[in-house]
Amino acid sequence: MNDPQRFHQIGTPGEPWGNAERAEWFDGRSIERSYHNDVLARINDLGTSVEVIDYGSLAINPGRYPLKALRLPAASPTSAWALITGGVHGYETSGVHGALAFAETTAKSYRDRINVIIAPCVSPWGYEVINRWNPDCVDPNRSFFAESPSQEAASLMQFVESLGVEFIAHIDLHETTDSDESEFRPAAAARDGVPFTPGLIPDGFYTVGDTENPQPEFLAAVIRGVEQVTHIAESDAAGEIIGSPVSQRGVIDYSNTELGLCAGMTG
Repeated sequence: MNDPQRFHQIGTPGEPWGNAERAEWFDGRSIERSYHNDVLARINDLGTSVEVIDYGSLAINPGRYPLKALRLPAASPTSAWALITGGVHGYETSGVHGALAFAETTAKSYRDRINVIIAPCVSPWGYEVINRWNPDCVDPNRSFFAESPSQEAASLMQFVESLGVEFIAHIDLHETTDSDESEFRPAAAARDGVPFTPGLIPDGFYTVGDTENPQPEFLAAVIRGVEQVTHIAESDAAGEIIGSPVSQRGVIDYSNTELGLCAGMTG
């Protein structure tokens, strides 16, 4: 008879993973796509239109996983700064390619107004194996805090701090996929030794504000812009999206800093 508590193939239900379980998980990962072909080649093709900054590499394979950022300086040295991050969760493809597409097309139109920094693929190993975690079973987007266990998060924080500037906007790109419910949320519960509670994957676009700095007018403008090209996710029967109350149409709010989210590192 199957154990009714078992919802993941690794580990013992109710017990957090140890080194053996984490190693088993890692051994089950395989390369599914190419960071070099999909990301680094596109960065190289940008040529002199942007400044490419190397801000580190991943210890698992430094040659394969250099960490790259793009700088598009404004015409005026006194212009404000904006940060765009993609691929903090490496499997979330649209953020990586959206950040690169912005650099290739629209970004240059902002040069008379703002300096733009783009980190298009924060988690290149996760991108290649199409996973939410890094090689150590750590979620980079819960790891943006001092003495971070995630090399991806720590490297990006160190780079951003080294710039010595204040960002007026930080757009962190994510997506919610069906695999969140079928693979990644069950894996996280198994890793932590807690029960898995099924959720709902929203259909459509939504965005996340910061409870400490909510900016509702800006987020409403984002929703108005996005609904010109795609539909906005509706709240569920409880008035929530992915378990959080909807603060306005298509918007939920998190405590970004408390949760260790990438979007919280710039305040």
